Amino acid sequence: MNLSPGRADRVFITGASSGIGAALAREYAARGACLGLLARRRALLEELVAGLPHPERHRIYAVDVLDRDALAGAAADFIAAKGGADIVIACAGISHGTLTERPGDLPVFDAVFATNVNATVSTFAPFIATMKAQQGPRRLVGIGSVAGVRGMRGAGAYCASKAAVHSYCESLRLELRGTGIKVVTIAPGYIDTPMTRNNRFPMPFLMPAERFAAQAADAIARGARYRVLPWQMGLVAKLLRLLPNALFDLAFARAPTKRRQGEA
Repeated sequence: MNLSPGRADRVFITGASSGIGAALAREYAARGACLGLLARRRALLEELVAGLPHPERHRIYAVDVLDRDALAGAAADFIAAKGGADIVIACAGISHGTLTERPGDLPVFDAVFATNVNATVSTFAPFIATMKAQQGPRRLVGIGSVAGVRGMRGAGAYCASKAAVHSYCESLRLELRGTGIKVVTIAPGYIDTPMTRNNRFPMPFLMPAERFAAQAADAIARGARYRVLPWQMGLVAKLLRLLPNALFDLAFARAPTKRRQGEA
């Protein structure tokens, strides 16, 4: 098996029905991959697969990533059908503005962490034993965010969940060192998807989802440990890490907030 840049034979993607997940599905299909595509909405998955090259190669799973048993079952079916997996991408994610002082937002915190963090673990877990026994390049890919670099006003749930994804993938990378499985963290900046179109503030360096998918696939093939896309947001992320807390607070205390769930 040979992973040329961005090329894989067997790729399993959660959150595949729209946004970044769908863009990655189209990118990998164009590069000749066999896909396992998982999301809640079967109709969107069927529509996506119908437009891909060689739709007969791909398998779809209408599964909620919060259903751990169903997710494990989908992973087992894909492994049995394709003989393993070369790349597993935990792409399912949700984003809502949250305010800790609002009791109604506490369930939103739970939902964001369950989808963005816990489901990432549930996505990887069923594949690890099989991937350890395989030969050739193998990748587990967590989708983080530039939002995980510093906490932003009104986005506590989303920022904290993506920071958790970054730390979790870092821990997993150390755990799997020497097994042949590389853990890759991709941290998108602003990518043009249905999720970001709901934002009510300027989005610098907004990147088309198709361009993001192509660059992400290349970074995954190289086994990059951590990659921010687009590169301009990588520079922003480095500056945010270096900014003293007092200056950070002064600069962002009045920044516009993310739209809360149900907010017009």
